Amino acid sequence: MSEQIAQWVFGWGSLLGRPGFSSAPAQRATLMGMPRRPCIYSPRHRGTPEGPGLVFGLVRGGSCHGVAFEVAAADWAAVHVYLGAREMDAGIYLEATRRLTLSDGREVSALAFIVDERHAQYAGRLEIAEQLRLVRAGIGESGPNPEYVLETARHLQALGIRDRNLTGLVAALGGIDLPVAETA
Repeated sequence: MSEQIAQWVFGWGSLLGRPGFSSAPAQRATLMGMPRRPCIYSPRHRGTPEGPGLVFGLVRGGSCHGVAFEVAAADWAAVHVYLGAREMDAGIYLEATRRLTLSDGREVSALAFIVDERHAQYAGRLEIAEQLRLVRAGIGESGPNPEYVLETARHLQALGIRDRNLTGLVAALGGIDLPVAETA
């Protein structure tokens, strides 16, 4: 009989503050090769089809600092189903297994949701003025788009993470004081 082992989930956006599942205490983690960027049109959660908002995604190039959640093997099936329903409803994210480096130096394989750059909602690299326009105007089922951006920045700030892909957008929104910590 084989021993069941815990599974890991990488949190880099809304999972930072609202994971929605039980886990061991989250640890800071780094994902190499995929930065967090405001690059997904949101016609539902943070906007409408007529006025989409803009949300974050993991895309190629760079790195991303976030958190790793260790999920007990006994809970994994239910957590995996929950995350699939939460993250995959529009088809913009792809489920992938990626290597993370934990803050204690260990490397683990984790479930991460990355952008499908072929999807119609993929916005690509937008100039800060266009990002700001979309975010300021966006409001959807999950609330105002500026709230999402600023809440993500607050969670990163609490972790001591400064993300250069968010700094300009947060400042333009009249946001929060960001730490002068490491850069993603």
